[in-house]
Amino acid sequence: MAPALAVLALLPQWVPARWHSSDPNTLQLIAGTPVNCLLLNVSEWKGAFIAAAHAQRIAALGVLRAGAQIRREAARARALRLDGLVLEGAVEAADRSAAHSSGLPVIELPDRRGIALDSDAPILGTSEALWPGLEIEHNGKVIAGPSSAPWVNTNAGFLRFLRASTDAVLWVGAAPPPGYIFPAERYEEAIGDAALAGARWIIALDADLERRLYAGERGAVAAWRRIMRCLAYFEEHREWRLYRPHSTLAVVQDVGSGALLSGSLLDMMASQRTPVRVIPARRLDSGRLRGVRLLLIVDPGSLTAAQKKAIEEFQRRGGQTLVPPANWRFPLTRPDQILLTRRQLDEMQDLWELTYNATLRKNFGVRTFNTTGMQSSVLIAPDGNSIIVHLVNYTEYPVESITVQALGAWKRATLYSPEEPARLMSTYPVQDGTGIDIERMGVVATLKLE
Repeated sequence: MAPALAVLALLPQWVPARWHSSDPNTLQLIAGTPVNCLLLNVSEWKGAFIAAAHAQRIAALGVLRAGAQIRREAARARALRLDGLVLEGAVEAADRSAAHSSGLPVIELPDRRGIALDSDAPILGTSEALWPGLEIEHNGKVIAGPSSAPWVNTNAGFLRFLRASTDAVLWVGAAPPPGYIFPAERYEEAIGDAALAGARWIIALDADLERRLYAGERGAVAAWRRIMRCLAYFEEHREWRLYRPHSTLAVVQDVGSGALLSGSLLDMMASQRTPVRVIPARRLDSGRLRGVRLLLIVDPGSLTAAQKKAIEEFQRRGGQTLVPPANWRFPLTRPDQILLTRRQLDEMQDLWELTYNATLRKNFGVRTFNTTGMQSSVLIAPDGNSIIVHLVNYTEYPVESITVQALGAWKRATLYSPEEPARLMSTYPVQDGTGIDIERMGVVATLKLE
């Protein structure tokens, strides 16, 4: 295989981290971790560092942003034997073309609305993302969202839409806000937040932790090892990325009806622990409706004749549909907007009430209890013989006495976490399904039912 083709074949296996050092000695921190791909700013493009990275079988990618001399820098990247380029933000079409003409693999991380959903690129992603965690006021009080639950800043909603829109590997470039110092738990949350949708978070540390880590400070190294342990947890179970969203409830949504926004309908439903399958409107057909019993259509006016026919067939098979009031429209948003404003949330009220009343206290596959301040995702194996429930805790303290109730008679339950070996869990019958109690969990855990 030609070298360029060999690199392309490896792209889906790359586990990325931002690296703000050109000192080859810092590569010792990567040894034994899942990270095998470093994103380097132009100031870190040093031949000795790149050669040392290659010696450790670590790919080195050059990051270029809007305003850079991309044609010139792309030529320099090739001369330095970088393994590829990463274009971040709103890059002009001519600059994008120049990067691709370099002959190096190019990974694009545009603003959300710039994501090419119809692309056949092996990796898609965005640099426009939220730093995950509970929304906290200046007085330390946790803010409640539209669903009345503690509000979680999460990228999971729009990443679920991307996951349903493409078969590419997804990267999300959420960076810690400048000027803050974060504990290791917040980085575990970021890893888990992306993993809820089967995506990879690009590892990025706050400036203080990064400085201390490169200096070998003991506490920083311990935090790094904890972060890497959480990352390894998901990379050692890559088969989970083959699982697909599992729910008898589906939402038909697209870019024009808020699918790329955070804090929108999908995140509202997640805060109520309601599992949902996302169906991009442009991919709606009878096959995508298989196994669905309740279908929420956010923008029925945008459907084509063929899509309407698929929905009519779904209804004839006994499926139920929900549509907003005839005069309701999704709030108008700016092209650069990723979060709904308070006024726009008020305009969402009719749709939210319709959704809330139709889903309240119902089990569409899995229900979880005592999971305030948490997010979950429910996924099913390709053969249908097992499901997994990813749990991510954003509260920064352990949670106890969690209950999971899954539809169906599951015979075996296994709990996985980064902190301890997998262990079998007791199961018991509940109405229409199987119950499992989890005594305690930290930031991330996964329950597998077979």
